[in-house]
Amino acid sequence: MAPERTAVQLGGNEIEIHRYRETVADRPTLVLLHEGLGSVSTWRDFPAALAARTGAEVTVYSRYGYGRSTVRREPIAVDYMHRAAREELPALLDVLGIERPLLVGHSDGASIALIFAGLHPDRVQGLVLEAAHVFTEALCVASIAEIQRMFEASDDLRDRLARHHADPEASFRGWNDVWQLPAFLDWNIEEYLPAIRCPALVIQGADDEYGTLEQVARIERGSGGPVERLILDNCGHAPHRDRRDSVLAAMARFAERL
Repeated sequence: MAPERTAVQLGGNEIEIHRYRETVADRPTLVLLHEGLGSVSTWRDFPAALAARTGAEVTVYSRYGYGRSTVRREPIAVDYMHRAAREELPALLDVLGIERPLLVGHSDGASIALIFAGLHPDRVQGLVLEAAHVFTEALCVASIAEIQRMFEASDDLRDRLARHHADPEASFRGWNDVWQLPAFLDWNIEEYLPAIRCPALVIQGADDEYGTLEQVARIERGSGGPVERLILDNCGHAPHRDRRDSVLAAMARFAERL
């Protein structure tokens, strides 16, 4: 299934969007929110497979500063995920005319989805959260520091990022630098969880190098809506790549129940 490729203007920035329009009636629109170094293209063919499996419309976008969206030149602040949830995501949904989507977030995208659902509980039909983080763990900070070492040691990671981002240096430095600020050790979004009312499917790799199962436990304890967990063995930080078939099946079942 080929996507409809487009872009919209939000706050003076161009936002890259792919939409998969073949749908079955009465299915929620799925909106995919990418990881910290992600973009439309880092999802690869997963959105097309998800649209085919669910029969739902799937919309994918690159946040400001990523992919082929407008390059960010100013530093990213510690509250960048809050701002994406408060400003960019609601504006995007308004422009595209999407009401009560099923938000599918990966890593940073999952955290943004949680903040949005806490701020706007009536605007979300459901949440699928892959490798979400609701507080900062030492494991995550250490892994991000290791990525910086890899980025600076050779051109391999920079070359790979260049396939997905208009300015790989700016995309990488913005995300990597902010996560290593001392202030990020106090980052926490658990205050948004009690206001959430929609069902959530939380997917976590047992071998995730960026987060532990405590992230899942805190979402389960804190959310105001029902939470289902899926913990996958032999799986790291990207379940939709590491355990593609299992994740597709779980997402399809969850969307069908909605």
